Amino acid sequence: MESEISRRKFVAGAVTAASAMRVAGANDRVRLGIIGTGSRGSYLMKEADKAGGIQWVAVCDAWDVRRDQGEKTAGGNVAKFADYRRVLDRKDIDAVIVATWDNTHSQITIDACGASKDVYVEKPMTSTPMQGPPLVRAARRHKRAAQVGVQQRSTPHFIEAKERFVDSGQLGRVHMVRTIWNNNSGYLSKPPAGMEQKPAGLDWEACLGSLPKIPWDPKRYFNRFSYIDLCCGQTGGLLVHMIDVVQWYLGITRPLSAVALGGIYQYDDGRDAPDNINLILDYPEKLTVTFEASLADGVPRENADIVFMGEGGRLSIFRGGYRFMRSGQKDPAQDIVVKGTPDLHMANWLECVRSRKEPNATVEQGHYGAMACHMGNLAYQQKVRVAWKEEWNI
Repeated sequence: MESEISRRKFVAGAVTAASAMRVAGANDRVRLGIIGTGSRGSYLMKEADKAGGIQWVAVCDAWDVRRDQGEKTAGGNVAKFADYRRVLDRKDIDAVIVATWDNTHSQITIDACGASKDVYVEKPMTSTPMQGPPLVRAARRHKRAAQVGVQQRSTPHFIEAKERFVDSGQLGRVHMVRTIWNNNSGYLSKPPAGMEQKPAGLDWEACLGSLPKIPWDPKRYFNRFSYIDLCCGQTGGLLVHMIDVVQWYLGITRPLSAVALGGIYQYDDGRDAPDNINLILDYPEKLTVTFEASLADGVPRENADIVFMGEGGRLSIFRGGYRFMRSGQKDPAQDIVVKGTPDLHMANWLECVRSRKEPNATVEQGHYGAMACHMGNLAYQQKVRVAWKEEWNI
């Protein structure tokens, strides 16, 4: 019974997205540029190709090797740039994907909006608290279709679970949500051999953006997720997905405060982001949300989950699917279990570029999701309880 319900829901979601995934006529084709053609950028390019109705015009990256890779992924015959502003200058580009490091998301997105380009910007949308308000203002002032890369908002089984258990009232009031993500291997990357000297075709200063200029550091380049100023650590990389789901499901935005404990307990390799972190966010809606992430778990498998503790039941959900347990239910055989489904986030954005509708993950939502992560990082770094500040409002 449950698999049939899930199948019908998924088919409906796929049909809804079909209009975005069709190959449109030449006048409806979205002309794209991408800024940042590393592993994530390459993945997003393939997602755009899968959605269809696009034409690649330009690729941009600070490293010539990755520019060449981006050209290959695009199918060749595209312009290649080291400076993202050259992409934004192009009049034959309708929209851009921003898949650079977190520390440059905000400025590139603001500049793209100012150049009348629609934007898909990877998560977290910002890397510091004060970057959010001007980005939101820029997207709204220039009337851009701006999508933030928290793809759960366009994933059928996430949409289904929200409608079925949250919106229907089955879950009941929620006072605690637990989020966990252990053993994400992206935080343990090491530089390839021979990278002690900076490659000649890599613009290191462009990678640093507005951050203080420092000498070439291969650890920072190849393991950027382990540095808070570059990529916000495990909060900005992992929690951002989960807290966005919590805020979306429960209709909340601003945490009252954040506290955090943790440290560099195992991987003392120059990183400044903790390899073990415990974070608690307090919301005015009589709710606490916890986040725990460890790179020290001995089992070599990722472990990720979002668990809503409701008065009417418990909902456990992430990319692999969901499980709902009704209040008072003891028999696990009665759990409602549904498998995961592919995300359609890129297809949603491209559809909105054409229709001018609001994307599933707005810049306002991107700001509040990122802010929960920034507050957690500040609490960890300063060893204090961090309260929401008026200047963070949008």
